This record gives sequence, C-alpha cells and structure tokens, in this order.
Amino acid sequence: MGEFVILLGAPGAGKGTQAVRLSAELGLPHISSGDIFREHLKKKTQLGMLAQTFMDKGQLVPDDVTIEMIKERLLKPDCANGAILDGFPRTPFQADALLEFLAVIHGKLQMVAYIKVPAHILVERLSGRWTCPQCGRVYHISHNPPREAGICDDDGSTLHQRPDDLPETVENRIAVYHQQTSPLIEYFQKLALLVEVDGSLGIDDVTEQLLSKARGS
Repeated sequence: MGEFVILLGAPGAGKGTQAVRLSAELGLPHISSGDIFREHLKKKTQLGMLAQTFMDKGQLVPDDVTIEMIKERLLKPDCANGAILDGFPRTPFQADALLEFLAVIHGKLQMVAYIKVPAHILVERLSGRWTCPQCGRVYHISHNPPREAGICDDDGSTLHQRPDDLPETVENRIAVYHQQTSPLIEYFQKLALLVEVDGSLGIDDVTEQLLSKARGS
C-alpha cells in the first residue's frame, strides 16, 4: 500500500524545498501540480489542450481536468509506494476526489502537513526575491544575495523582481491563499490527518519536524 503525504502552506512557506527533501529522505516522488500542468501544456496532451481552452478564455481550469492530470501521474510506476503531493489538493472538492482515488488504488493518506509561517515572515521572504531574467537563478537580498548587488553571479545580467514578488502583490497572494485554503485545513482537521509544522524555523529544522511526524515519532 502506497503512503501519500500532502504539503500545505502559503507562498513562501517552503513547500517546494521541503517536498524535495522529503522525497529524498522517504524515497517517494515529489509530485508538483504546477510541474504536471506545465508538462501537459508543453506536450500538448489531450488534457493539456483541454486546460488551454479555459486558460485562453481567462477562466480557471475546472477541478475535474486538474484531478485527471493528478490521477494519471499517480498511476505511474514510481508512485507505487506513495508520493509527496505539493500544490494539490487546493479545495475540499479536490481532496474528496483524491481520497476516493486513493481508496481505489489502495493508497493511504499518511499525513497532511501544514507548514505554518506568520504573514510578516512570508512577506519578507517573498519580497526579498530577485531573479536573473537570462538564466532564471533566484537570489534573496537577506538569505542568498548575489556577490554584487543587483547583478547575477553567473552571467552578469541585471536582476529583476517579478511582479509576483513585489511587496503589495505578495500581501495579496498570501491573503488569497488563506481565504482559499482555510476550508481545506478544516477538512483535514476533521479527519484528524492535519499536522502543523513551524515553518518560521530554519530549513533543516522544518525538515526534521516533517520527517519526525511522517515517521510517527
């Protein structure tokens, strides 16, 4: 029976970083809904083209299309023992669909980890990010600054701040996340599957908390 772990957390909480670390430690693939989406769009699969029709109209991709993409990915051989899910589910409806699907494939939802970080720390983390437009390398003015301010170490390009990472945009992204995700947090709390992890600590400490909870120690 495969054991599945879901990571929840606002933008800047470190879900992606922790998912990669958990994947290596637990020997389970890291399934990012964003990566799956981009892959389908790039390969112009049937699901990708269907999703594109909604995006072209400026509409949200319906839950059933997203769910089908995730199901297809979870049926691949590398997920036989489980997976780390990052970015899915986003709504109670998607959570229902996931639990139904796991029952069909005899999978077990072992843990839903909510990486909780105070809003002011999230704003500081995200609004400090600067990106190289050429190579895509990401820097942070406090935690990972370039050798020369405003210049990429690798190719000398002038660093830019993505619109997503501007402080006012960041505050809005965090507010929207909490508004959309609070029903999902309540959903998993009622099922006694939710565990909270202090995401304001250092990366290693957060990983340690997650591994401890995943292994039931």
